[in-house]
Order: sequence, then C-alpha cells, then structure tokens
Amino acid sequence: MASLLKKPLKLALVQLATGADKAANLSRARSKVLEASRAGASLIVLPECFNSPYGCQYFPKYAETLLPSPPTKDQSPTYHALSALAAETKTYLLGGSIPEYVESTNNYHNTSLLFSPDGKLLATHRKVHLFDIDIPGKITFRESDVLSPGNKVTLVDLPPYGKIALAICYDIRFPELATIAARQGCFLLLYPGAFNLTTGALHWSLQARARAMDNQVYVGLCSPARDMEASYNAWGHSMVVDPNAHVLTEAGEGEEIVYAELKGEVIDETRKGIPIYTQRRFDVYPDISKGHVKYEE
Repeated sequence: MASLLKKPLKLALVQLATGADKAANLSRARSKVLEASRAGASLIVLPECFNSPYGCQYFPKYAETLLPSPPTKDQSPTYHALSALAAETKTYLLGGSIPEYVESTNNYHNTSLLFSPDGKLLATHRKVHLFDIDIPGKITFRESDVLSPGNKVTLVDLPPYGKIALAICYDIRFPELATIAARQGCFLLLYPGAFNLTTGALHWSLQARARAMDNQVYVGLCSPARDMEASYNAWGHSMVVDPNAHVLTEAGEGEEIVYAELKGEVIDETRKGIPIYTQRRFDVYPDISKGHVKYEE
C-alpha cells in the first residue's frame, strides 16, 4: 500500500500569545510564522482565536466577513494577512481560527483558514461541535450562546505530501471526525484548540494520544499561550503525537513554537505491526466513513 505521507514534512505549531489588539495579534503571528519558516517548517499552524481574545463576549466584536470569497481587506484583514504570509514564506499556513460573521444568515462561526504556499485559500473549517459544558465548581461555557456550528468534515490535499484533516478544539472529543478522516486517507489530524485549565488537565494529552492511537495517524494540537490575566485561561501544551501515540514534542504554558518531523514510514510501520486496518469487522458493525458524510456546508 502506498504511504499516506508521500515525503517527510516538518510541522510547526505556534503557541501564540494574544491580546485585545487585533493588529498587534496579527503582527505577532507574522513574526512567529516567519520564525517557523526560517526553521524549515513546511506546514505552520496558529492556535484557535489567534487574532482575538477567546470568549463569547469577544466573538461579535472581532468577527470578520469571509464570504463571498475572497473578502475585501476591510472585511477580513486576517484573511489577507494570512494569504500574503503563506505566499511570502512559501508554506502551508493554517490560521487556527478566527470569529467569522455571515451577513446572509446573521450567524457567527469559529472558523479555520488554510492557505497554500502561493497564498491561495485551500479550505475553511467551521467548528462543528460547539463548546457547551458545565462542570460544577470549575467552569461553565456556552459557545452556542453566540456561535453557530459548521456542518462538514474538512479534508484537504497538500501536494506533494498527502491529505490532512482540519477540526477545532472541542471537535477532538468526537472520534467520528477523526475516524472518517483517517479512513479517507489522511496522514495528519490538526486541531487548533483552547482547552482551559480544567479540561486541559483532564483530557488534552489524552485526547491527542487517543485520536492518534485509534487511527494510527499523526495528530497536532495547537493552543494559545496561557495568560492568567485574561478572562479565559488557555491550557497551552501544544503537542504533536505520532501514530503510536508517542508525544513527539510538547510546549510549556508560554509563547513557544514546537516542531516535529513527520515521516510516512512511521505510519506504515505502525500499521504493519498492529494491523487494525485489515482486522476491522464491518460485517459486525458499520464503516462510518461509508455512511452519510457531509464534505460541503
């Protein structure tokens, strides 16, 4: 079987420190992306809500209009900053997520933007599963008070490497997305995410390793840097996990870039040693990747 990852890929996760000034956030992101590019990364990832603070009270204020595409610079300065930066660095660049406003529906979304090395938009992913939780005495949060969910699985081909899947934060708790992506031939699952001090301590690393182990693919989680002065405290600890569920690299709490070399033979060797891909019993249970799966909004 041909390798899912056709050539080695250097992945960079930018654990960015963000604040209330969008222009300053974009400038800081630019500096870190340039640093990652100089270090040889071919795919660079920014965190969830990298151009704004994270919180329901901030989404409408910082939201940008992305449709019809391409938007004007006034409608989405972030879109144009990312596009120009991808072209300048000649890298694949994932703008972790930004708040998006859709005028035709009056809806807000939490949306990722992936650009190619020539600055073209390759894909968008709107967060499918909204972060609505209530852990008594710890944290209550309801994204659905402001945001609307996306409605598709997002798979993207990155010539000359192969296919990857995009999702955002809380999406990682739903293994169906990861299973579908892996069975459709993705070598990497990317989750920009802002887990908090409660859910991060509980499940951040566990979720990353579980998705990697279940599907025998690489997984990358990219968090904002932790800011204890902010209204929402991100967990940090951006990480890359290999198909055997080994943590290849992990950031601390502050602003940092972590790197990992992804290799196709690691996927191949993992699947040869533990051949679950030839052992599944679809005569006993269904293959969810063959069911009704939406790949378009």
